[in-house]
Amino acid sequence: MAARPQPFTSSTSPQRPVLAAVKLGKAYGAITVLSDVTLDVQGGEVHAIIGENGAGKSTLMKLLAGYVNPTAGHLLMEGKEVSFPDAASAEQAGVVLVHQEILLAPDLTVAENLFLGREIRRGLLVDDRAMNQRATQVLNSIGAHCRPQDRVGDLPLAQRQLVQIARALLEPRRVVIFDEPTAALAHDEVTALLNVVRGLREQGVAVLYISHRLDEVEALADRVTVLRDGKMIGTWPAAELSQRRMAELMVGRELDVLYPPKRAHVSGEPLLVVEQLSVDHGTIKASFNVHRGEVLGIAGMVGAGRSELFEGLMGLRPAEAQRIELDGRPVNHRSVKSWRDLGLVYLTEDRKGKGLLLEHELAPNLTLQALDLIHPRFVLDQRKEMQALNTAVNDYDIRLSSMHVNAGQLSGGNQQKLLLAKVMLTDPSVVIIDEPTRGIDIGNKSQIYDFVDHLVRAGKACIVISSELPELVGLADRVLVMRAGRIVAEQTGEQINEQNVVYAATAGDARGAYP
Repeated sequence: MAARPQPFTSSTSPQRPVLAAVKLGKAYGAITVLSDVTLDVQGGEVHAIIGENGAGKSTLMKLLAGYVNPTAGHLLMEGKEVSFPDAASAEQAGVVLVHQEILLAPDLTVAENLFLGREIRRGLLVDDRAMNQRATQVLNSIGAHCRPQDRVGDLPLAQRQLVQIARALLEPRRVVIFDEPTAALAHDEVTALLNVVRGLREQGVAVLYISHRLDEVEALADRVTVLRDGKMIGTWPAAELSQRRMAELMVGRELDVLYPPKRAHVSGEPLLVVEQLSVDHGTIKASFNVHRGEVLGIAGMVGAGRSELFEGLMGLRPAEAQRIELDGRPVNHRSVKSWRDLGLVYLTEDRKGKGLLLEHELAPNLTLQALDLIHPRFVLDQRKEMQALNTAVNDYDIRLSSMHVNAGQLSGGNQQKLLLAKVMLTDPSVVIIDEPTRGIDIGNKSQIYDFVDHLVRAGKACIVISSELPELVGLADRVLVMRAGRIVAEQTGEQINEQNVVYAATAGDARGAYP
């Protein structure tokens, strides 16, 4: 193994940092969640903070942006000690945090959300025209595909994330903190956002950047700080760290191969057959099938209709089909429950908004989709429910401090594993997973890939909808590429690579091969 790159301390920085943390720590009673973190960020620099879920990254960012007050250490701005009692005081000093969670008012328009609490006025009246003009400018600058007058609650998850980023960038900033900004974005949106970050750096803004996507860190960062278990492992020049080495520093051990070995070629009759499925009155139209023992990948740019196609299949959107068969049996009535009874389940991309009840404990979250199996004849069987939870915690390695915590208290990776355990509780034969590792650290990603591999090796079929091209290349036996609501290419074997997928998704022919 190559010699381990040696970290350097912030004291070696060539210029005074815009913002610095000195021996920063946070404890809640007797529980310490972050301790002795010292780092800084300079103007015109992108400083990436990486670590597994639960490493303390989001806590650190909230300390820096005034959302949480430290119990140890202090902050410096331009070498002078400062204190941010709340987020408003941090923003007044020029420090803003773009949250990973969507913190927008769904019933308001995009422009109203951007200017909420800081409306532009003409006399006593709100100047809607001026706000719409400014909103259009900032939305265009980050590549958002929505209008100022659109209702936020009607927007896809990715567009809501871009609106949240736009709100943070409405005014000039000295420090911008991004907490997993691309977790909900597709490939073209990610590219636009990375260009926004580069533009901030060119303007002399100091950028702190959290991401589980190590290719982004490699492409953007000037320096990288690694956190593990609430402690700082070190800071390195980004040029000295490969993606593999970053991952090993995050998990504290050498990393095995991320993706399972490829499976043998799948043949025989398909398990699920869908012919001429028309969704949203023909806006999306496609035919496809998937075999036992196969991972079918679904690729495409934002707006291609990937999630909408399968929401239509599940009965969550208006849809009709010429023919649908599951294991040789015709399927006429489609709903989430009827599909579950037939052996097909769907894991949503929005685990917090649609997949889990964050304010409820784990056991009811796990069994909600299988109430008639866990609680027959509508009699609450708490013993059986807890047995199911214990089995799920062990089988899916869900890490928690107590069986009685709320789902919202789990890390993103453990929430995703709970959601996977939930849909698998009925032992389905076909599993559809939309964005299986969105916002999840490298260690949990590897586990979920192993779960998928285990499913298909056991004779089940898995359909994976993903915006992460390396994920599709590493997992899928076959990839269908969508564009403008249609399947435009099918790729197998050596055809499956990032270049071919992007080409097919944007301009390719039916083969989806780059010329």
